[in-house]
Amino acid sequence: MQKPHDNSKASPAAFMQDNTLIAVIELSLSNWLVAGLIPGVSREPLKKLEPNPEDLLKLLHGWRDEAIKAGRPITRIAVAYETGRDSFWLARWLRERGIDAHVIHATSVAVSREHRRAKTDRLDTAMLKRGFLGWLRGERGHCTVAIVPTMEEEDAKRPHREREGLVHEQTRAVNRMKSALIQFGVRNFNPKLRKATVKLETVRTPEGKSLPPNTIAALRRDMERLKIIKEQIKAIEQARLQQFEQKPEALANRMVYLLVRIYGLGWETADLLAHELLSRTLRDRKAVARYAGLTGSPDESGSKRREKGLSRSGNARVRKIMIQLAWRMVKFQPDSALVQWFKQRTENAKGSRKPMIVALARKLIIALWRYANDGVIPEGFRLHSAA
Repeated sequence: MQKPHDNSKASPAAFMQDNTLIAVIELSLSNWLVAGLIPGVSREPLKKLEPNPEDLLKLLHGWRDEAIKAGRPITRIAVAYETGRDSFWLARWLRERGIDAHVIHATSVAVSREHRRAKTDRLDTAMLKRGFLGWLRGERGHCTVAIVPTMEEEDAKRPHREREGLVHEQTRAVNRMKSALIQFGVRNFNPKLRKATVKLETVRTPEGKSLPPNTIAALRRDMERLKIIKEQIKAIEQARLQQFEQKPEALANRMVYLLVRIYGLGWETADLLAHELLSRTLRDRKAVARYAGLTGSPDESGSKRREKGLSRSGNARVRKIMIQLAWRMVKFQPDSALVQWFKQRTENAKGSRKPMIVALARKLIIALWRYANDGVIPEGFRLHSAA
């Protein structure tokens, strides 16, 4: 069976060079550098602009008029820029105004491997232009193009990402308090308790002395910070549950309800997987594994054959949570076909559990993708009854 076309690696539309105006943009906070290819015009213009989309659109229309004067009617204006701080808003803005805008993965553009290669915005636009031209011609290997999400799809990822950052801040605050306490030999005091602030004055060091005043002040500030972080985490979780109840028919929410039926898979993991990966339009199971960053990196040259480990080129959040989830499935789904496959290959092997857990995570994400999109329950998985 013929595989569907991979639009990220090669353009699905026919490239008419005489009727297509091409422009690439090197974005920065202070200015934008725009390089163009104008049909019928021998020069390759390079223009520096203020970071203003209206000025960019005016420039593109000016170049289009130049091509028309040269006898080349323009039917398509193709624009590209690299992924980065500006994300996808500019691509959405340009598409609304009839511009064929694309966002290129920055790591997919080939660069010189010289030890000290020259790097300027001018050279970067030249490399980006070469890669974008290859993609427009339908040639694979020049660059890969990201799917431009809607504003709603981007905003839906905000709660679980914000919660993840707050959990890290919570851990740092607790570790900082424990370090301050252990510095004076205090080991039997839990700074996470609700009344820890009140009991702080009664804490004694092994010498029988109270904690120094500056340390007490610092601990109080950290406890207040920890309290605020916990309140913010609770607010995010409550808002998310309300959103699930208000829009149960949304695609990502339906996937979350399906995933939480699996024993060992909770709301946080389900929400992250649904919004980061499962609700995306992916071509096949190989694309799912690649996006999760769970594919290998072979190194083969002549008679040398070795594996360099995970490619780590996909979504780091998905990769991290899937490896954790694979260990949880070993515990909560011991009779499933995937876990049995894992146990058979690690039963008598030494030191192979960690590499094999990555293989299990790869098989697991593909199984969850099929379950969330097609309703195919992974073989042997125990499910909670539907609510």
